[in-house]
Amino acid sequence: MTYSSIQESNLQDLHGKVAIVTGGNKRRRSTGIGYGTVQFLLRKGAKVYISARNEQRAQDAINQLRKEGMEDGIVEWLSLDLSDPRLAKRSAEEFLKKEERLDILVNNAAIGAVGPYKLNEDGLRDVMTTNHISHFAFTDTLLPLLKKTSREDKSDVRIINVTSMAHSRVEVSSFATKDDLNKDYGDSFNGYLDTYGLSKLANILHIKSLQKKLETENYPIICLSVHPGPVLTDGSKGFLSSVPYAGRLVSFLFGPLFFSSWRKGAFTSAFAAASPEVRNKADVYKGVYLTPIAKITVPSKSARSAKLADELYDTTEAVLKELFV
Repeated sequence: MTYSSIQESNLQDLHGKVAIVTGGNKRRRSTGIGYGTVQFLLRKGAKVYISARNEQRAQDAINQLRKEGMEDGIVEWLSLDLSDPRLAKRSAEEFLKKEERLDILVNNAAIGAVGPYKLNEDGLRDVMTTNHISHFAFTDTLLPLLKKTSREDKSDVRIINVTSMAHSRVEVSSFATKDDLNKDYGDSFNGYLDTYGLSKLANILHIKSLQKKLETENYPIICLSVHPGPVLTDGSKGFLSSVPYAGRLVSFLFGPLFFSSWRKGAFTSAFAAASPEVRNKADVYKGVYLTPIAKITVPSKSARSAKLADELYDTTEAVLKELFV
């Protein structure tokens, strides 16, 4: 598959389907991967919820989507604050009051690789909270509806976590404790990138565990993790601005050669969410890690660890149980 072939015709019809994309709002200066994913799904006829904290930016995205053309898709805003797992759970509960089905969940929103990162009042590092723990709580609360939808005739339910190749920067030995979740690699450019990478490793391991559990329970849900590649968005611009001077100069001069547009960057997520190939070859795609363009790729050693996946799942559940008491 090539970038020239990226179009809605690669995706299946989604009329009657309901999707959620976290972080699909309009950013200050540009649009991002989440926005692009929403656009792909809308143009195939889905009803898509843009889940974001800022209502104005979500509305800006909705207005822009309408201007650019969304065929007969439907788009709505769902308030979602990932800075606190309790708020993420509340958002999912509000969605459950609105809809009787959920076919596609794309956990896309994230704090980028730009520190400093901080511990919040619950003693959890903000980047791990937003990128993994709150998304875990959001997904877990929606899971009964995803399971119910998957039992319907001709269903095709999918859960996608958007991760990053930065996950391969860190190799860890344990996710058995809260301290393992909170690991900090220091206040430097490389340190911030590694701490961010730890949260992105968690995204892949979450998908690995979730797929295993769903298969054990005999639910035909396909779970995938996706690295969208280098995309020129507000997040990547913020990251590039933190690069040491020589790196910023190289990025300014050669960035357009190495960074793709938001639409190209969104396609691997859209492929994971709506390509008929994924369902037709479900046994091939279940639990895999995709990189551009829609290519099955082997992730890092830590990301392939069943032990780490189980530990992360159990530890995250324990952390959330404490918060929800």
